[in-house]
Parts: sequence; structure tokens; C-alpha cells
Amino acid sequence: MRNLSSIIIHCAYTRPSMDIGVKEIDSWHRGRGWDSVGYHRVIRRNGAIEKGRPIHVVGAHALGHNHDSIGVCLIGGMKEKEKKPDCNFTKWQWHALEVLIETLQAKYGPLDVFGHRDVSSKECPCFDVRQWWSKR
Repeated sequence: MRNLSSIIIHCAYTRPSMDIGVKEIDSWHRGRGWDSVGYHRVIRRNGAIEKGRPIHVVGAHALGHNHDSIGVCLIGGMKEKEKKPDCNFTKWQWHALEVLIETLQAKYGPLDVFGHRDVSSKECPCFDVRQWWSKR
């Protein structure tokens, strides 16, 4: 098993009308030359949590941080009519994200929780994960 230290939250940067999951992201990532979907878990618009890469396999989601992290991706994050970031996640996604983080921490120990934007120059996942997690 890998030595894990964190959970990194991402968004797919898709419009809210796009109800996609692991299958579609896997296709996109393979198109970029990756072995498979880069995330370990994907949370669909309805709150369903889909398994991506196995947790014991290094992800491809946060350059320089993949070796010791679990990548979680929320579908959404883009405004419907324009290509701009938008924190448009559903109530089901928020609930699923909280349950997923609690479950992962119960299984793998106290892991830091932060957003992709905390380790890159991206706006992903369109909200301040540390602030959100500290207030729950």
C-alpha cells in the first residue's frame, strides 16, 4: 500500500448539464496518453461515487503530489453558458463528498484535505476546500 498523506479535490470543469462519470473521464485521459482515469473517485451530479483508479495505484491528477494522495473529482465546475469557473455542485455531491472523505480517513488515517488549486495555478475545484472542510 502507498504511504498516503492527503486527499486532493478536483472538478471536471464541465457544465452542470453534463452528467458524466468515470467512463467519460477515462476516455479523455486515455486520449491524453495516460494509462486510465487519473482520479481515484469521481462524484457524479446525482451524488453517486464511482471508482476510478484503485487507491493503491498512484493517480494522475496533481503534478508533484500524485505519489501520496487520493484524487477525488466532482463533476461540474463550469458555468452553463460560458467557459468560466462556477461552484455549481449539487446538494447530493456535497453530501457524497463529505461521506467519502470521512470514509477514506476512517480507512487510511487522518489525511489532509485540500483542493487542486492549493497545489497548482488552476482554479479547480472552484471553491476553497480547506475552508469548506474546516467548517463542516
